[in-house]
Amino acid sequence: MECEKPREKMLLDGAQSLSDRELLSILIGSGIRGRPVHRLAQELLDAAKGDLASLSKMPPEGYALVNGIGIAKAVQISAALELGRRRQVSAKVRNRNEIIRSSKDVYDRLVLKLADLGHEEFWILLLRRSNAVMSEVMISRGGLTGTVADPKVIFSKALAMRAAGIVAIHNHPSGNSNPSRADRELTKNLQWAGKMLDCPLLDHLIVAGDDYFSFADAGEL
Repeated sequence: MECEKPREKMLLDGAQSLSDRELLSILIGSGIRGRPVHRLAQELLDAAKGDLASLSKMPPEGYALVNGIGIAKAVQISAALELGRRRQVSAKVRNRNEIIRSSKDVYDRLVLKLADLGHEEFWILLLRRSNAVMSEVMISRGGLTGTVADPKVIFSKALAMRAAGIVAIHNHPSGNSNPSRADRELTKNLQWAGKMLDCPLLDHLIVAGDDYFSFADAGEL
């Protein structure tokens, strides 16, 4: 049975001993008349089907739909989940491989930035001839169904940094990693432009949660 006083439990046994509901109860702080805090926490989890990754994708307005969670508490919850995500990114940055040897290296490098987003973002990795990463550059940010990635913008960044090659990466918030017709057309355009400018497109990854698609691995580059 869960402790009715999660703060005291946390102080005695550490944060790791608390359930997701207890941790959310601490973030929410207090309930309202007839709706204790642990009930609000459970309703918040139920809204995300018990999945913290799904919960982290919700905007503060989504949390505020639970009766008893105002916008101030919703913002507080959103901030806490974002801190947790950034902690993961920070740890990943310290441990990541600066030499790109495979599509998995690219995925591991950017998954924490892209996997949980509710909108599309398009990034490129600029590489040296040794495939060492020079820079990560966000090209565009869009909506749920797409974002604009202009080859002229992409290669202007690459040429300005004198990159020897690039890897393109974008996410699919839908969770489906399969490339669309537009994804394939963009990849062909980037491949052609890279050949003309002697700055080849080495791969294009589509990140979809725990899954990804690599054009290079699929033999489409």
